[in-house]
Amino acid sequence: MTGLRETSPPLPARRDTDAKELRRAFAEFATGVTVVTVGEPSPRGMTANSFTSVSLNPPLLLVCVHNDAVMQQALHPVRHFGVSVLGAAQEAEARHFADHSRPAGLQQFDAVGWSPGATTSVPLIDGALARFECEKWRVYDGGDHTILVGAVVSWSRASAVDAGAAEAGAGRNALLYFRGRFQQHGFVAEGPPR
Repeated sequence: MTGLRETSPPLPARRDTDAKELRRAFAEFATGVTVVTVGEPSPRGMTANSFTSVSLNPPLLLVCVHNDAVMQQALHPVRHFGVSVLGAAQEAEARHFADHSRPAGLQQFDAVGWSPGATTSVPLIDGALARFECEKWRVYDGGDHTILVGAVVSWSRASAVDAGAAEAGAGRNALLYFRGRFQQHGFVAEGPPR
């Protein structure tokens, strides 16, 4: 192997893995919470905690979408998608886009504040800590998920007021997901460890 860019052969399915226990182990890693969105022809939003910044130059991010998710079909024909990083006061939005009984199409956005992205017109959640408009850059097989890498074509950060500073001390804190539950932590580290 000469570098990480090489593709490895497919891994055989492991039958001895206890999926529930593995999920619990993965849940020990706290993550932020996002809403991934697409616009026309089939507007859709999905709560996702599998989000990562990838590169600053070029600006890239990734999200992972389960292969059986409705969002998988919504992402297939489109060129652009959005990612809204939710603040601590936005648990209702996270729950809304995780609810499989919500309306389909553009109607699912009626229950939340949103606006079309200035560059791509994808729906972006109002009050989010950060909002990214992306163009599909690469798509990779990730087992039972698809890894979608997006080139960031536009982004914005919310002001403290926009991000819910007036909400019970939530300020600009992120909504977190830890051990299968939403969390709202307000701690701030005092610089790097010594």
